[in-house]
Amino acid sequence: MNYAIIAAGEGSRLAQEGVALPKPLVRLNGVPMIKRLIDIFMGCNPDSLSVIVNEHMVEVREYLESLVLPVPFKLVVKSTPSSMHSFYEVSRCFNGDKFCLTTVDTIFRADEFRRYVEAFEADDKADGYMAVTSFIDDEKPLYIDVDDRMDITAFRDESWPGAKYISGGIYGLTAPALDVLQKCMDNGVSRMRNYQRALVADGLKLKAYAFDKIIDVDHAGDIVTAEQFIG
Repeated sequence: MNYAIIAAGEGSRLAQEGVALPKPLVRLNGVPMIKRLIDIFMGCNPDSLSVIVNEHMVEVREYLESLVLPVPFKLVVKSTPSSMHSFYEVSRCFNGDKFCLTTVDTIFRADEFRRYVEAFEADDKADGYMAVTSFIDDEKPLYIDVDDRMDITAFRDESWPGAKYISGGIYGLTAPALDVLQKCMDNGVSRMRNYQRALVADGLKLKAYAFDKIIDVDHAGDIVTAEQFIG
């Protein structure tokens, strides 16, 4: 499995709320967020790791360059206008068919993630496994419509009666999804949620994989919540 982390955001809300460290280096129970993610990935059959940071994150870049990892590691330093553009930049580093991408502030439990990866690796029919959760703690959640087999039928901005899942921000995908990404880039699509809609529109078979809880660290108060969640 190829893994990638988008860590190119400015983290402006945390900074405005008095958090001095760049978001990727904010510590959760003593461990920088980005190191926690890397450690989880390294325990889940990794083939490679790619990380993108923006050009202003000198401290983060230096931290990542100091790491010694057991797999090929590609660090992309580039400022991008959106997470989808960041995805496009790291996607050039992938080798092999399956990859898993997430943002640095996406917090989940290691055991749930391991089971998710195992399910994705074992499925030779799906074009992607998207993490979903019924725990809604996002400011602008992306709602996921699924059928009775947990196949994803739509990504929606608004809830509806009976809506159960939102996107967890963990994207397990295969090579055909990169063709859709290129088309989105060519057509000026600029948001990850619209890219996901394009995956469905192009007929890719996406499975929803339910996590008990996934949270984002967007505000200073989320740090304590995340620490309590992961123990």
